[in-house]
Amino acid sequence: MSFQSASNDKQSKKEEKSQMASEEIRNPQTDQLLTPENSAFIIIDYQPIQVSSIRSMPREELVFNIVSTAKAAVNYNLPIVHSTVNVATGRNKPPIQELQDVLGHLPTYDRTSINSWEDIEFKRAVKAIGRRKLIMTALWTEACLTFPALDAIQEGYEVYVPVDAVGGTSLAAHEAALRRMEQAGVKLISRVQMYCELQRDWSRGATVPGFMGVFDNFDGFNPEKAAEGKATS
Repeated sequence: MSFQSASNDKQSKKEEKSQMASEEIRNPQTDQLLTPENSAFIIIDYQPIQVSSIRSMPREELVFNIVSTAKAAVNYNLPIVHSTVNVATGRNKPPIQELQDVLGHLPTYDRTSINSWEDIEFKRAVKAIGRRKLIMTALWTEACLTFPALDAIQEGYEVYVPVDAVGGTSLAAHEAALRRMEQAGVKLISRVQMYCELQRDWSRGATVPGFMGVFDNFDGFNPEKAAEGKATS
């Protein structure tokens, strides 16, 4: 390669680097993807009895994923509706402590109905948010998630379910419920997809510190921190 060719190559790479720029942020209210401005987070019945009965995935992993998902909702300042069942009647206990540590500053809508969409206060709270995209999580997948998800779809909402943050009483029950919801129009996503869709661009610096939780795993491994460790060793 001649000196002139090498010089041109360096100039070309410099121009490419200088031209690296994101598009102008799309209208966050009308964006077809999830944004912090067009979506809301719904969390239902992550209480000790329900968590202890999960058999579709390891319970420790489920708890990690729902807590991480809740942290994402807080990081992106999503409106959050948190519902419990049978706490006031004494038949059930409040949400698990791991979630209370993240969402304890928010009110909970306690109810007796298995289908939260049939609870007046819960549905009123969801409708009051005024957003059509609902990121919905609940235990169990086959009941307390499926029923309100189907009802919300019927009323014109878009429902997104992070499949690795919900669980059922068996793998078969969980998967059958996901299929039923998907057939009705529910969109299946994951914890990581939720983080990335809400963040969308590393240049949105205000939420990057919270976004780094996307690299965490329930077993404690974090590839980002592992890479940093290798770089400094």
